[in-house]
Formats: sequence, structure tokens, C-alpha cells
Amino acid sequence: MNVSDPSAPSPSLGEGKRIGVLTSGGDAPGMNAALRAVVRTALTFGAQVYAISEGFQGMIDGGDGIRRCNWQDVSSILSVGGTIFGTFRCQAFLEREERLKAAKNLLTHEIDRLVVIGGDGSLAGLNVFSREWPDLLADLVERRDIAADVAAAHPRLMFSALAGSIDNDLVGTDITIGADSALHRIVDAIDALASTAASHQRAFVVEVMGRHCGYLALMSAIAGGCDQVFIPELPPEDGWEDRMCEALERRRAAGRRDTLVIVSEGAADRAGMPITSDYIRKVLEDRTHEETRVTILGHVQRGGTPSAYDRWAPTWLGYTAAIDVLTDPVVGRAPSGNVLGLRGNKVVHKSLADAVRDTQSIPDLIAEGRYDEAMALRGGSFVQMSKLFEELVEPSYAHLFVGGAASARIGVLHCGGLAPGMNPAARAAVRLGGARGFTMVGVRDSFAGLREGHVEELDWKTVDGWLSGGAELGVRQAIPGPEDLPVLSRAIEDQRFDALMMIGGWNGYQAISLLHAEQSRYPAFKIPMVCVPASIDNNLPGSQLSIGADTALNVIVEATDRIRKSSSASTRAYVVETMGRYCGYLAFMSGLAGGAERVYLHEQGISLPALQTDVEWLRRSFSSGRRLFLAIRNECASPLYTTDFLARLLAEESRGIYDVRQGILGHVQQGGDPTPFDRLLATRLVARALDVVIEQLQAGTHDIGCVGVVGSKQPWTPIDQIEDQMDPAARRPKKQWWLGLLPVLQSVSCAPWDK
Repeated sequence: MNVSDPSAPSPSLGEGKRIGVLTSGGDAPGMNAALRAVVRTALTFGAQVYAISEGFQGMIDGGDGIRRCNWQDVSSILSVGGTIFGTFRCQAFLEREERLKAAKNLLTHEIDRLVVIGGDGSLAGLNVFSREWPDLLADLVERRDIAADVAAAHPRLMFSALAGSIDNDLVGTDITIGADSALHRIVDAIDALASTAASHQRAFVVEVMGRHCGYLALMSAIAGGCDQVFIPELPPEDGWEDRMCEALERRRAAGRRDTLVIVSEGAADRAGMPITSDYIRKVLEDRTHEETRVTILGHVQRGGTPSAYDRWAPTWLGYTAAIDVLTDPVVGRAPSGNVLGLRGNKVVHKSLADAVRDTQSIPDLIAEGRYDEAMALRGGSFVQMSKLFEELVEPSYAHLFVGGAASARIGVLHCGGLAPGMNPAARAAVRLGGARGFTMVGVRDSFAGLREGHVEELDWKTVDGWLSGGAELGVRQAIPGPEDLPVLSRAIEDQRFDALMMIGGWNGYQAISLLHAEQSRYPAFKIPMVCVPASIDNNLPGSQLSIGADTALNVIVEATDRIRKSSSASTRAYVVETMGRYCGYLAFMSGLAGGAERVYLHEQGISLPALQTDVEWLRRSFSSGRRLFLAIRNECASPLYTTDFLARLLAEESRGIYDVRQGILGHVQQGGDPTPFDRLLATRLVARALDVVIEQLQAGTHDIGCVGVVGSKQPWTPIDQIEDQMDPAARRPKKQWWLGLLPVLQSVSCAPWDK
């Protein structure tokens, strides 16, 4: 960490301070990552940390419920679901007398700083406890349970809160800890059910969690390619049964072999009557005479190994929470008393009282029929995805005519390296484009296919199964040369393309840039062209995230989990190489999510003095009892200090204390079915690209550029601005947001005595 940076926390920030950390309410995958980050960050900065067992109950019970926590207590827990500290829905904490006990037990250990990870009920209890703290201490002094000087030394309770809930129901954050992992479980189940349903031409009704929040239901319905969804925030109008059956029959007539209906456990109609999975089953069987099965996923959604996102994001949040409570009340830093969340790729602070109030107001808004307000509190993305779902599922939905744009022919192609999520992106382009009245034309095998006339019109049915990995349209790396331009110009004219959508990576962007540069020579290129970022490298301009990167990251983290288990009976160092070319995103984020001790990046380089330090640190660490060391190396981190060289160096210098293995993961990172995150990202980006096309066709312009995700926004970047954002030699953006997480990795990866 660069301590000369005036914004960097002081290395002595935590000296003399004590933090308590606990998890409360329902468990969620990723809580352990947050615990690990809080504990290790606080220890790194010199604070003492106390683990509080079984949530607020541990504070009430005291004794062994509050115990000193060290570095090793939170080792090897990133891949473990649930929470190692235990959790409990503590009704006793609602009583003031019990909160008095909790305050006394905290002060027994001189703890006046807390990090609490839990749902809205737990956070509401924390809010009350914090507000009451001065009065509680006054009562304890009056009862002579604590001394007056103890109360004076701890006049207020400082805290930071993290939302841990698979329902993703806290207002103010894009996604809560555990929601992404739960979405993985649901979509995996939907993918499995879809094959059975299609084989038998059968209907399935799948019930998912979400008493007051329809996030899991809505997002899994989109990511899983389902036909109907019921969520609490948007109850259907009377007669929904008839409309549902009519819509499902239309889709069967359009060629769909299966029917998948998703219902949130809290779904109800506008009269407040629950819409249960069993009732939907009866409606389908009675009115469509279709054999229907019900699957209630239950608590399987809550358990299991956390996804990659539910490791690196809670780690970032846990680090920030620890820094906040340690710096409070230092001027210039975010004070404690907030709930932390992520909006886009930025940690945000929101008043805990406001977050809890807004979250708990949603059921009341729904009961009062104020559905638009309830939806709005869930966020703009939630509202957007709800509207997009209707377009994705309806084959005869093409009524959104947009003037002269309605009959336009849009070409869709891929270019660059294969990225998981290309198929869902192409599927979304065809279905959303068709809903807007466009004729969507698939170009096979990239620009080579366009040159050779390998094109076909695509419809709703054609892309029905395009949610898997790979790219049905084919993908090539080749960039058109000068000799190809006349042929491509004629091909665009022959196909009567009004716009072109390229879903791909760096080479695809270069190809589109070339066509833009040649517009004056070839008038056929004067049409709107939009680049949609799809690359596991996550190295594309105009977007902080690319389709496919999340899937690749999950593949890497799964591999490192297996590596850790394989070394359980040995003393071993591993050097694992990831893809990414000159962009270290995959290496860094997999290191953060996988618990790596070292990450080697091209952005930082590798030097001989640094390797010497690593070798000495490694030998000392293994001599002190370490059994496993994991280093992640970006494939182009150094042209000379290769993965093989690093492994040989570590082995040569081990002096028999440990052995060394290396692993090059290779193209397995490009394979597999796309994660829910990548399917949803593909849908959002393609929808934005189509919006850009519509705007340009209506205005009669022919701009060329790219869409992307930056924070919570989805900007459009003209092609002539891309060069200003890029490092062309390294084929990556000049500014990469994830490099700001280097202090997080440095705080949680190595024990303080090893630094």
C-alpha cells in the first residue's frame, strides 16, 4: 500500500481500538468473505477484533459468545457457504433489558465499534441499539453494572452495516451479499428443468424465495429464458389467469416445446390473495390441459459455495466497513452509522435509518396499490428488466413501432475471441429487435461470413435455445484488410442493412473503427454501427464490464478451489496462470475472490527485487507453519518471468520446505454456460444498443461507437473518442477501475507478521 498517498489509511489506524463483528438473521453465501475482510483489515491496521457468535444473541449471552479473533481464525473460508460465526434470528434483542445485557458484555471487552452483516430486520435492530447506546450506558452506570469512567470512555457506538440477504431486498444497493450466489442456484435448476420440460413438452412452475422482493424471480426468469414471472412488486390485474394461458399457448404455437413459470414466494394479486405455485399448476392443467409439475427450490438457494462475485464484492465491502469504523470520527472520511453497498462499481454509503425505512415501506406501498413507487424503490435496473422481460417472451410483441425505424434491417455478428454470453446477447438482440419491429439478420462467421454472404434472417423461434455457452453465429478473430472493404461494402448494400451490431472484443472494435474510417470512400458504411463489449479479458473501452468476464472469473475461482483441496494433505505452493493478455482483470479479481497471497500483473510488472522478497517471505512463512501458497499470474505479466520460471524459482529456493506446482488454465476460461450475471448484462447492453440504433434511425444519423456499463449508467461512446481512452499497445483502457482495489488485496492476503 502506498502510505504516502494522502487518502490512504494510516498503518497505525487501529491501534488501541477494538471491533466486534457478527452476522445476524438469515445466512447468505458471501458472509464469510465479508467476515474475513473485516477481521484481516482490522488486524492489518493494528486493531483488536472480537468475533460475536450467533448474531445479537452472542452479545446478550456474553462469555464465549464474544471471543478474540486472529488471522488464522478466518483462513480458508472464502469457499464456505453460510457464516462460520453462526447466525440467529434473535427475538430477545427486541427487548430493552436484553440490549442492556448486550451493551454491558461489549464494554466488558471495551468494544464500542461494530460491523454487522445481516438483513433488514437485523440492521433495524442495530439502528435502535446505536441510538439507545448513551441511555443504555447511563442505566448501566446507575445500576452499578459498569463504572462511570468506562461509560465516559465509550460515549457512543460506532458501526458499519453490510446487507447480507439472498433476496436482494435492501434499498440503496444494487445487490446484497448472497443474491448472486442464490441466482446461480436458481438458474442452474432452471437450465436442468428446461431440458426435461422440452423432452416431454411439459410445463414447470418454479417457486423461488423473495417474500417482499421479486429480484430473484425476475432476474432468474430473464437469465433462464422463462415464459412467465410473478413478483410481489407488480401484482397482475384481474383475469391474469386467462392472459397467462393465452400467452403460453401462443408461444407453443410459435414452436416452444417447454413452459417455465417462475413465481416469487411473496407474489399476490391486486386483492392481496397469494399466487401460489400450486394454484398456477391447477390453472395451467385446467385451462391448457398441459401436464404441469411444481418445483419449490427452498433453502437450496441459501446454501452452497459462494459465486466469484459473492467473494470479491463482500471482501471489498468488508474492507471498507473496517476502515470506516476505525477512522470514525476522523474528519474527511465517511462516518460510521451507514449501511454500505455497491452501485455499479463503487462502494456507496447510505444512512442505515433511511435504508431500513425505505426497504420496510415497500410492502406498504404494494398493499396500497402504489406499484410504480414500489418498483422505483427497487431501482432503475429493476424497472428496466421488468419491461424487457415482456419483450423477450412474447413472439407477437412487435407493436413498439418507431416511425421510420420500424422496418429496418439490423445485421448482428461477432468478432474477436469467444466470450461466454455471446449467445444470450444474440438471442436478446433478435427478440428485442423483433419486438421493436426490426428485421434481425444473423451474420455467420464474423466479417468473413458477411463478405461471403453467410447471412440469414433470425426470428423468435430460431434463437429460443441460445442461452448456452459458445456462439451459434460463429466468431472469428480476423480483422478485415483493405482488400476486403469493397466486398464488405457491396455485401452491406446487397443485404440492405440499415444498421450493424457487433457483439465482440478488441478485434471487433478495430474492425468497426476501420469501417468508420472508410465511410468517405464507401457510402454503404454510412449506417449506425454499435459495438457491444463481449470479452473475458474485460479490456474494452467505454465499459467497466464486458460480457463473459464474470463467467471466466467463476471458472478460475472454481479451479483454484479444487487446487486448494488437492493440496490439503501436502505443503505446497501453486502458481496459476490466467488469460487476459495485457489486462490483469481476471488475474486480480480471481486472486481477490480465491484468496491468493500474491497476484502478478502486467500493469505492475515483475521485478527481480520483488521476486527476491517473495522468495524470502515464502520460505519464512512455510517455516512458520503455512501449508499452502497460491499465486495468480496474468499470462502476459512479464515476457521473461513466465509461469514456468516462477514455479522453478520457487521450487529451487524452497530448500525442501515445500514443493511447487503450476497450472495454466487455458481456454477452459472461455467455455461453459454463461453465468446469470453475464446473461443479464448481455440483455441490458443489447437493449441499450438497440435504443441507440432507434435514436439514430429516427434522426437520420449514422454514428458509430460502443455501449457499455460505467457505474450505474449505460453510456454510448462515439468511435472517435475511444482512442483517447485506450492504451493501444497494451490493448486495454488507460484507466481501470479495479486497480483501485489493490489496497483491499494487500490488506487481506498476508498476515501482518509476514508483511
